[in-house]
Amino acid sequence: MKKTNSKSIGYTAGAFDLFHIGHLNLLKNSKKNCDYLIVGVTTDELVLETKGKKPFIPFAERRAILESIKYVDEVVIQDDLDKVKAQEKYNYDVLFSGSDWETSPRWRGYSEKLAKKGVSIKYFPYTHSISSSKIQDIISPIFKVVE
Repeated sequence: MKKTNSKSIGYTAGAFDLFHIGHLNLLKNSKKNCDYLIVGVTTDELVLETKGKKPFIPFAERRAILESIKYVDEVVIQDDLDKVKAQEKYNYDVLFSGSDWETSPRWRGYSEKLAKKGVSIKYFPYTHSISSSKIQDIISPIFKVVE
């Protein structure tokens, strides 16, 4: 995606497993702050590698859910967590994330590297009342993830 007509390009990414209001808040707030929103959806393999568990919802279905949301202009595969590499690939102007990542050493590093490219990071309040992990903890005893 190349920047055209001086429209701002935003980027956010995540597993988006067991889609909930926190995910919707992130996408809605992100779209309010850019003209074109690119959303990276994490592959099943990367979720397993980084979180130690497979997502409940398979990649293709999570991608289809995101593609149907009106705030999302483009859905891409996230098979690497490196947001600097993503910026080089998608040429975004602003990176969006939940405030729970703001103090993370990895995200501080992203902030420094992206600032040198003129890219900012905007953090939105984390939705504490819900998370995919909380939902998984509740439904895991009932439903088993298919291996």
